[in-house]
Amino acid sequence: MTAALFVALSAFAVEVDGIAARVGSSVILKSAVLGEMRRAGVGEEKYAEVRGEMIERELILKAAARAKLQMQDWVVENRVREIVSRMFGGDANRFKAALARDRVTFPEWRQRVKDDMVVSAMRWQTVDKTVSANPADMRREYESHPERYMTDSRVTVSAILIGPGDADKKPEIEEALKTEPFAEVAKKYSSDARAKDGGQWKDIKPEDEFRPEVCAEIAKMKKGETSKWIELDGWNFLVRKDDEKAGSKMTFEEAYDAVAFNVRKAEADRRYREWIDRLKAETYIKVY
Repeated sequence: MTAALFVALSAFAVEVDGIAARVGSSVILKSAVLGEMRRAGVGEEKYAEVRGEMIERELILKAAARAKLQMQDWVVENRVREIVSRMFGGDANRFKAALARDRVTFPEWRQRVKDDMVVSAMRWQTVDKTVSANPADMRREYESHPERYMTDSRVTVSAILIGPGDADKKPEIEEALKTEPFAEVAKKYSSDARAKDGGQWKDIKPEDEFRPEVCAEIAKMKKGETSKWIELDGWNFLVRKDDEKAGSKMTFEEAYDAVAFNVRKAEADRRYREWIDRLKAETYIKVY
């Protein structure tokens, strides 16, 4: 999570804003925590969690300073350009508007980007660089959590979609389905992208293709069953479940990469917590 800027406070600023936490000689303002929550789009129930993340971030930045880890300006500038290009299509006006919405100045934002890079570099050097997945741990992970190593379930569905203003065609379509194949009715009436194929979506994960309301209906249906009309924003869907393939357990070889990833992640998380605990033990921390 991108953290808000840590700043030194005057007595006046402390009185007006309030301190969320002290980490050694640094302070984290309540406004900084609230700003980070706003940018992350989380509610007030996450205040303590976000504050905790910001404390950990400050601990890592202090550890980086002690280790004399520095981020060269040209590396930071490249990262800044990359972010603006990827997230805003290189549009400086959109970028400035986003900063204004977040109530952040460019120097503050750039400092956060730099701090992000320092935190990532410190974690890599201290925790992630030496983490590996040994065969015994991988086999234990695979056998202990079979639910993590299943192939995706797939369904084949056929759909008829009629647009706003065509709701009066629903009785006509229902009548046609009594005597004509679903595919032929779809070709005749549907505005669906697959209408020319009889409205069929073969071997899909519904959540990749349809809105949650349609997915929920598909999940309830039995093979061969046709839904009732589903209305969304003026559009009407009629869906038939043609086939369903349950997920199956992967072999160890098929799941190898995923197992290795999960083992490394678990070990990295364990080492990270131990590292943070050591940093906390070495630093004066007060939470308000």
